[in-house]
Amino acid sequence: MERISWAGRSVEAGPKGESRLKSIVTILALIGLVPSVRAQEPIKPPSPPAAPPAPTTLEERVKAVLATPAFKHAHWGVLAVDAKTGETVYEKNADEMFGTASVAKLFSTAAAMVELGADYRFQTPILRRGSVDQDGTLNGDLILIAKGDPAMGGRTGPDGKLLFTDEDHIYASAGKASEVLVKGDPLAGLEHLAREIQAAGIKKITGEVIVDDRLFERAKSSGSGPEKVSPIMINDNLIDVVVTPAKTAGEPASVAVVPATQSIAVDAQVDTTSGEDARIRIAFVGPRRISVRGRVPAGPEPLVDTIEVEDPASFARSLLIEALRRRGVQVAASPLADNPEADLPPSAAVASLPKVAEYTSPPFREFARVILKVSHNLHASTLPLLLAVKKGERTLPAGLKRQGEILKGLGLDPLTISFGGGAGGEWADMVTPRAATTLLRAMAARPDFIAYDAALPILGRDGTLAKAVGEDSPARGHARAKTGTMFVNDALIGRRLLTSKALAGYMETATGRPLVIAFFINGVVLDSPDGKAPVPTTSEAGKVLGKLCEAFYLGDGPIPTATTAADRPVGGK
Repeated sequence: MERISWAGRSVEAGPKGESRLKSIVTILALIGLVPSVRAQEPIKPPSPPAAPPAPTTLEERVKAVLATPAFKHAHWGVLAVDAKTGETVYEKNADEMFGTASVAKLFSTAAAMVELGADYRFQTPILRRGSVDQDGTLNGDLILIAKGDPAMGGRTGPDGKLLFTDEDHIYASAGKASEVLVKGDPLAGLEHLAREIQAAGIKKITGEVIVDDRLFERAKSSGSGPEKVSPIMINDNLIDVVVTPAKTAGEPASVAVVPATQSIAVDAQVDTTSGEDARIRIAFVGPRRISVRGRVPAGPEPLVDTIEVEDPASFARSLLIEALRRRGVQVAASPLADNPEADLPPSAAVASLPKVAEYTSPPFREFARVILKVSHNLHASTLPLLLAVKKGERTLPAGLKRQGEILKGLGLDPLTISFGGGAGGEWADMVTPRAATTLLRAMAARPDFIAYDAALPILGRDGTLAKAVGEDSPARGHARAKTGTMFVNDALIGRRLLTSKALAGYMETATGRPLVIAFFINGVVLDSPDGKAPVPTTSEAGKVLGKLCEAFYLGDGPIPTATTAADRPVGGK
């Protein structure tokens, strides 16, 4: 008879053996030595660990933002102080130097506002060299004296304020025309001068039209966008190329330039496609000749790209001659010629010539709004040179030296600030977070603070802060601050390196406490090649700073009940 082994014992496999085996198994199951023969319930997977509680204090909230995985290798500088008392609310590396990026514009704009005044206006005259006969013929030249006006009326709206868009045309790359172009006339200042010349009785000019741009030495803008910093600037020294798609794919798109001018020849071949991304290439192919190539998707929205003019003075001269001719003034000089600066007399002699027209700009406070709201590099790069002119100098080093003197007078330690230009795009542009808050508190104590504060972007509402937080953010509208972004290409790994993302300005907390803030992130690798690694974009870096604003807005208090955008105050003054 067959025997079966079980638990070290052998039993017979017959009827009696089977009965004995069942008894043994039952006993062992009852005392837990073998599993029960009944059906078992499925084993449930372990529950995931409970999520950590949401931060409820200011310190916890700030630490949570700084612990964002994509920024684990970043160098952080954070300082928030009470705007009234100067008491430190939170600090991290507040006395270390950080790259400023465009936060540098807070310093250059402040220095210019102190030196020039918020109500300073640029006055651009036209003088005549020669006599005007009884028939209205000027037997000689017209000379426009460039005075450093960054806009020459091109952004002035009906209310006298300068216009801007959140995505300005100086950064446009196949951007929508409705989003990047202001509704002002880029030739408004020149048209004003042409009207005044006509009103002065001048009907014909036998000589030259010359732009005197010797106010300061030309320099290079320290940032992206147009590079040529010059005493005369029309349309930011840019030609806007407006491409309007055809209604159907396969047809050529139409191309126009702004400002409209006959002095630039345009050869355009742009196709209308179905669904493909826009791609526009513009290049100078000879003096005053540009080619436009590319493709745009079919649709109703015109797109804009830009190209910088070769010579700002010659560009302005051509446009002025065309404006005069539109007013019926006969001009013998050709708008296709270069500016004949060699024909200018010495500056002292020019100053004694009779004035026949003059254009007066809006006050400087309006230029400060454009510089800070849209982070206008070209205009900001002009500021140190205007400081130099005010002191009788003409160079960028002289202007930066004067800027340093002004900032020292505002209470800043010269050893905590460094600048190589006015816009923030130089490697020399570095400050400590404490220097930034010192500047901001000093400006808040000045009589022109209202103009300075009003020039800043508003969190979640306009300028470069328009998209830093969502519409449902509790901090939306409660911070006015300048942003900054600077990155370089890392050829070793084929990505970009964020050298600086920064934010500094004023805000109030949920309890109404006014703060002065300065946030800096330096040294972050951008652009994950597979889209999976925790590597941010510049936009995401900006939103992290928006999260910091939310942390300081909430402070140690609870998250407020959600409100609509209409319920929240705009903030600012």
